Amino acid sequence: MKLSNPDAVSVYTVSGGAGKTLPDWLARRRKRDIKDDLEYQNRVELLQDFEFESASMCIKISDDGNWVMSTGTLSNPLPDYSKSIHLQNDRRIEFHTPNGCHFETRVPRYGRDILYDRNSTEALIPAVGYDADGNGEVFRMNLEQGRFMRSYHIDLGESEMGEGLQGGINAASVNVGAIAETTHNLLAFGTSIGTVEFWDPRSKARVARLAGHDGGVTALNFNPSGLSLATGSANGIIQLFDLRRPVPLLRKDQGYGFAVHKLIHMTTASQEKKILSADKKIIKIWDEATGEPWTSAEPTVDLNDVAWCKNSGLLLTANEGAAQHAFFIPQLGPAPKWCSFLDNLVEELAEEAKPETYENYKFLTIPELKSLSLAHLIGKSNLLRPYMHGFFVASKLYDQARLIANPYMWEEERVKRVKAKIEKERESRIRGKKKVKVNQQLVDKLLKKQENREVVDVTAGILGEDRFGKMFEDEEFKVDETSWDYRLVNPSAAAAATQAAAASNGGDGKTRFRKGGAKANDSEGEDARPAPIRRMPFKSSQPERGGRDVAMRVSSSQAHGMRMRDNAFGKRITSSGRITKPRAGNVVGEQSMSFVPASRKQRQDQQPELPTRAKRTDARRSASGNTFRRM
Repeated sequence: MKLSNPDAVSVYTVSGGAGKTLPDWLARRRKRDIKDDLEYQNRVELLQDFEFESASMCIKISDDGNWVMSTGTLSNPLPDYSKSIHLQNDRRIEFHTPNGCHFETRVPRYGRDILYDRNSTEALIPAVGYDADGNGEVFRMNLEQGRFMRSYHIDLGESEMGEGLQGGINAASVNVGAIAETTHNLLAFGTSIGTVEFWDPRSKARVARLAGHDGGVTALNFNPSGLSLATGSANGIIQLFDLRRPVPLLRKDQGYGFAVHKLIHMTTASQEKKILSADKKIIKIWDEATGEPWTSAEPTVDLNDVAWCKNSGLLLTANEGAAQHAFFIPQLGPAPKWCSFLDNLVEELAEEAKPETYENYKFLTIPELKSLSLAHLIGKSNLLRPYMHGFFVASKLYDQARLIANPYMWEEERVKRVKAKIEKERESRIRGKKKVKVNQQLVDKLLKKQENREVVDVTAGILGEDRFGKMFEDEEFKVDETSWDYRLVNPSAAAAATQAAAASNGGDGKTRFRKGGAKANDSEGEDARPAPIRRMPFKSSQPERGGRDVAMRVSSSQAHGMRMRDNAFGKRITSSGRITKPRAGNVVGEQSMSFVPASRKQRQDQQPELPTRAKRTDARRSASGNTFRRM
């Protein structure tokens, strides 16, 4: 089904424009081919073969909603299918039964409309032209007695020269009539000179006359309460009158300048009062009290008549085309009993279009409503649409309420937007953007080097050479930044990646090794890289002046709280109590070398005592052979 007005009141075109129809002359082979067409498969045939070869002029639905009748000319309100009366364009009136035409008769002049008065069982036919007394006529045919009664004489002004009793092309006429069936049963007749006359069927006398229409009156409809009347003119102007005052309560323009064909007072499923107005181009439904448009439906061909299935959301049309249109409006009412499947189809389509339903709404919870002073509308207005644990509020209402709650919000929003605009311009000027399939980080790194330039060139260097094109397109040329070779060539990038990973994991950014050189968090089966070479403190072999040795030690700004075997040299010296030279900065990786001379006493204390050899007391011969030295 074709959907129109999805953001407001949805209107579904059930037939007559929603799908393709196959003509009778189409060959069987063509029918077999078109069965695979998606649009043809999704069509809905609400009423099979309910169409005319050329066009239909009028359509009516019975009061019980079980029967619908469409003809090539005007017809009467249909009580049921057992009896119907038809007005033909050759001045004939035909009475039909289910078996066909039962009886026919003729009226003196061409009829423009036909009504049925249930209380007096009379058929009323407004006609064209003047009678012998110079008045317009509404013929009365009593169906109980089977004869014509005295006509209603309608004032059509003075007849012009050349107009006979039958009238001419521009002859004055009584165009349309209406009956307040459910209340006072007053009759209203609209004329071509822009007047509406009210007649009492009990006294058969005129009780009032309403003037003030720009063109001829072409449509009339009483409110079910009987206190107001809607009129439509030949130039597309619609007016709503209270019967107790001659000034219109509301005036609307249909918009296209064509004559209004139909007016219907309607009541939606939520008990809202609406009025349907239709010309040959469009069907509009608007609010009876305010005149605000509610929804609309526009067929693909010109309209001749519209019928509403009471207490439902189904509209049927008679139009200038073989297929008659049918529109279904779920918010107007449910589907009739004989086509209840439309409700299920509409629910499925509504679920698919759910993201678009609340496009212009803001979802708010109850605390947020209280902060905006909108909580008093809960349960008292349709401005808040309940959904799950909150409410949907129209975006315009939300903006107004937020502005009232925070008067300085516009200034904050202005500053925020100005800042965002400046940042956007600055980013577009300084940083270039180029999206590639492979090695996006390399591209960003190359473009970042151009930050000081006025204009960033995205084709500079290897980015614009064809020789390196595959490097940014082919997955085979992707740079693996986690590989050991990449880390050896780019140590700074590897260290930054390690610190970023440790920061994201909540660590301290340090890498620890276990015995064997592998990382502490690696599994036993992984390939372990060799541990870094430990630099041990050493002493110089060259003695310092004064006979003192000079010891060279290496200190580092890192390695706080680490184990001895992983500590830096400076940390080890500090922990041993030796004095080191203060560092000149706080830069990570800085090293300083200090030569601290040790005193002779400290060296003697640190040197272990060598065992002394005991003196010989025996008289053995000395190995030196110098006997006289010991003498």
